[in-house]
Amino acid sequence: MTTSTPSLHLASGTSTLAKTTSPVVIAGPCSAESEEQMLLTAQGLKELQGVTVFRAGIWKPRTRPGSFQGVGSVGLEWLRTVKQETGLRTACEVANTSQVAEALKQEVDILIIGAHTTVNSFMVQEIADSLKGANVPVLVKNPVSPELMLWLGALERFSYNGITDLGVIHRGFSTIDNAPYRNHPKWDHVLELKKMLPDLPLYCDASHIAGRRSLLRPVCQRALDLGYDGLMVESHYNPAMALSDAQQQLMPKELDMLLQSLKLNHTDEALTQKGVLMEELRKEIEHLDDELLDLMARRSVVSAQIGDLKQETNLDTQQAWDDVLENLLKQANSFGINKEFVKTVFQEVRKQYAQTHLYADMGA
Repeated sequence: MTTSTPSLHLASGTSTLAKTTSPVVIAGPCSAESEEQMLLTAQGLKELQGVTVFRAGIWKPRTRPGSFQGVGSVGLEWLRTVKQETGLRTACEVANTSQVAEALKQEVDILIIGAHTTVNSFMVQEIADSLKGANVPVLVKNPVSPELMLWLGALERFSYNGITDLGVIHRGFSTIDNAPYRNHPKWDHVLELKKMLPDLPLYCDASHIAGRRSLLRPVCQRALDLGYDGLMVESHYNPAMALSDAQQQLMPKELDMLLQSLKLNHTDEALTQKGVLMEELRKEIEHLDDELLDLMARRSVVSAQIGDLKQETNLDTQQAWDDVLENLLKQANSFGINKEFVKTVFQEVRKQYAQTHLYADMGA
């Protein structure tokens, strides 16, 4: 993919979202459920090293209308109480201009643009226009689908309206096969954005990528190894009673153990570069594997055609196969590939196609 280099006006090193020497941790419940729940969770989180921002879902974009939609505006009052009681900065998602106005009225410190909002350029533009002249940090989550230009476009809409305290949240993508994750991380996709905007603060929403507690640690560690600036992890004082996403939330003490177990290689520039290179190589391998599968499928079609001709003409194709194999081994030698490996692979391919197309000649 090719595109012009984006030009974003980013805040200086004194901004809220600027890069720091150690990872920033944003934590809090998936949903605000009660003032008691918010305060009990926040009191546990404020003691944890690295946790500086308390977040909670106020409005929940649920798939179906009968499910829990969030408590609404009253949750913003609870967020304000949390800030007064604990000193933690606060954050929440906003999806339209009225939610922006309410959040700013209650002095929410950081606004988050959710994945379902990022996909809608009209909504993003309206929110960006409503924030013109406002001095508030904005974190933009990746769109649900892996559309890099859509993500970049959302950032540009805020930048063009004078919002310079910008950052992004990687929360994973919805793909055909997300297993074992809730949302596939597609690390290489995010690294493309990181390469384009190296000074843009980048946070990993490990909870929405993992989808369950058992995957949180490897996801968090991978993000830190790749040089992410911070983590977002959902935490609830009693996850078993949570009204949404109970399986991916940690109690504050559990989050503390998770954070203590992580290796903070964040400032190791050499390791970060190796991580980026590893992702690029993995991506190249994936493309090559796709090409191999495509070639094998096309070869299968040709093999079947040879089998049909063999039945119609009773031609002997063994000599043709011997010639093909001899030529392949010569090429293998020139490419520096082990000839015995090439011979074994092509003999197995030949055998497989003969079994698949029962009437196909072994010479195929």
